[in-house]
Amino acid sequence: MQISALQIATIIQGKLEGNPEAKVSTVGRIEEADENSICFIANPKYEEYIYTSKAAIIIVNETLELSQPVKATLIRVKDAYSSFAFLLEKYNEIIAGTEKTGIEQPSFISQSAKIGKDVYIGAFSYIGDNAVLGNGVKIYPGSYIGNHTSLGDNCKLMPGVKVYDNCSLGNSVVLHSGVVIGGDGFGFAPQPDHTYKKIPQIGNVIIEDNVEIGANTTVDRATMGSTVIRKGVKLDNLIMVGHNAEIGENTVIAAQTGISGSTKLGKNCLIGGQVGIVGHIHLADGTKVNAQSGLSKTITAPNTTLNGSPAFEYKSSLKSQAIFRNLPELQQRLQKLEETVQELTALLSSQNLEYKK
Repeated sequence: MQISALQIATIIQGKLEGNPEAKVSTVGRIEEADENSICFIANPKYEEYIYTSKAAIIIVNETLELSQPVKATLIRVKDAYSSFAFLLEKYNEIIAGTEKTGIEQPSFISQSAKIGKDVYIGAFSYIGDNAVLGNGVKIYPGSYIGNHTSLGDNCKLMPGVKVYDNCSLGNSVVLHSGVVIGGDGFGFAPQPDHTYKKIPQIGNVIIEDNVEIGANTTVDRATMGSTVIRKGVKLDNLIMVGHNAEIGENTVIAAQTGISGSTKLGKNCLIGGQVGIVGHIHLADGTKVNAQSGLSKTITAPNTTLNGSPAFEYKSSLKSQAIFRNLPELQQRLQKLEETVQELTALLSSQNLEYKK
């Protein structure tokens, strides 16, 4: 399918510079795009590629100032990244019109399950007793929906997703392959003989609207009550969310992060990759945590930025890192100062003078 620069500019409400009849059939990265591609530039460090790219159409910020002519047709918008994302969303809506509906065999659907309209259930899927699937739900092959679990309208579960009993998903939730929702929380009571007795995990998981969870991420059920993922949350691949945790609205968490049990994250938090967060602490709204940091204390001030392990205030941590890198040089300077002081002390002593510190 080909689409013209004029059509794209109309969709994203951008201003055209160049040939309005330029056509594209695919998307590409600015470094690798060919004559049939559309791409975008939002980060200034990629600006150099705009002058050499083979792309037919490039979406750019309206503030971009060119230093030389470009071959591609430009579409200027306020925010190139958001406009490109919007364009891809519209493309997906077109593709979605051809998505499957109906029930493939072999699959198992309990007689007590309630299935909405325009639902797709792929082969080798299992739908448990009293499960509820809303309208437009897509469940791809090899997925499991437990007893008394509900999915809102337009949820999409990619192949191999497992949602255990009694869990609840809102509308437009996307779970990628290998996601496990509602596995047992990590609860074991130490015994006098040094063994561990499992604590039954009788709670559930609640996921609100417009949440997307990446491949092989796990969200444990609560010991009692609920583990809660609030609306608009985006979780990357390979994340662990412990039992009774709560992730606030529109919080974004990168891959390989671990969130221990009963920890509460506020709204609009940004958590980098490989962050570790201990249990039973709270992070205020807007907290930002740099990659590979470790949090062990509650953060009460909103919009705090943290770094390091244990994590502390971002600017202070950068200063500390700079000092740490300079320690060998500082040690040499200190040794030279000590040698100078010793020489001066010896000189004063030889002249029967006393050095006073």
